[in-house]
Amino acid sequence: MAVLKVKFTKTKRDKLAQILWILNWISVVSGIILFSLGLFLKIEIKKRNEVMAKGDINSVPNMLISVGVIACIINFLGGKICYDCSDANKFSRWKLVMLPYIVCTFCFTFCILVGALMCYTMRNELEESLYLGLRDAIKFYKDTDIPGRCFLKKTVDMLQIGFQCCGNNGFRDWFEIQWVSARYLNMASKEVLDHLKSNIDGKFLVDGVPFSCCNPSSPRPCIQYQLTNNSAHYNYDFLTEELNIWVKGCREALLDHYTAIMRSIGITALLIWLFEVSVLIGVRYLQTAMKNILLLGDLEGESDGWLLENSFVETAKYNISIIKNLGKANQISTVSGMNDPNINVQNANCGKTNVTTKSIPAAS
Repeated sequence: MAVLKVKFTKTKRDKLAQILWILNWISVVSGIILFSLGLFLKIEIKKRNEVMAKGDINSVPNMLISVGVIACIINFLGGKICYDCSDANKFSRWKLVMLPYIVCTFCFTFCILVGALMCYTMRNELEESLYLGLRDAIKFYKDTDIPGRCFLKKTVDMLQIGFQCCGNNGFRDWFEIQWVSARYLNMASKEVLDHLKSNIDGKFLVDGVPFSCCNPSSPRPCIQYQLTNNSAHYNYDFLTEELNIWVKGCREALLDHYTAIMRSIGITALLIWLFEVSVLIGVRYLQTAMKNILLLGDLEGESDGWLLENSFVETAKYNISIIKNLGKANQISTVSGMNDPNINVQNANCGKTNVTTKSIPAAS
């Protein structure tokens, strides 16, 4: 029994074809939107590439870009097919193409769904990439005179100012590394030497942060050195007073930024997927209705359209049997090849035979 069978008159078939023609052109626009969203996400990731570890974080934008391009091609072809389906004579040339087209479109819509879901599953990979990338960027913050790293100071400073953050997990990350270059330390100073000797690794560690961690909205002048020393500042309590530096870590700030972008892209992709599924259902109804009208021979009469010719269970069993038969056919062809009667046939002996030869007397 057919699933969701609907009866179509000629007027309904013509209107369905016209509506699907318009919807396919709208789908082309949706493909352009998917392509644009993927390109936008790729550019946003590229902007912060210096504070991200190398990984497979570009899989989502690449997926969206690919799906967007395919959407434009498939829906452009679908618009042409639906436009010709308003005429039964023109439909005959697309009759053999429509079913493979529907199958390809179904796979394509599934890819849109995968791309939308990937926007929500990318967070963990992105968080790990940001953690490793920011850790290395902060570690090499002081290397302003080393080629390949000289840009990291400006990158980290602009990042902390723009996203109102400090450090990787927080401002305390700066306490654990030497972020002041040795070229700016007075090695003749006893205080500096004692500070270096007090650290087991010989690093110049301070309980301070770069200037870019300062919060300009704070009414108090920025305290960026000796943050944990209450006696070094007047009317200051490290534990109770609100610090005038950014407390939020840059990893969390960037993760929130990208999560908001990917959430919006994911919702848009899901809406486009639902729209594409509705168009696909309409094309399936049009294909079956036009196919049946050709079988009936009455181009002006009524015809039935459906999603599946048989029930879901019967359709599944039928497709499984086709797959099994294909497997058996391959096995049979392999076995028949092994038992080919033309193989290992004794050929006629065309070699030399034992022929008695006479010796020719030598000339005297």
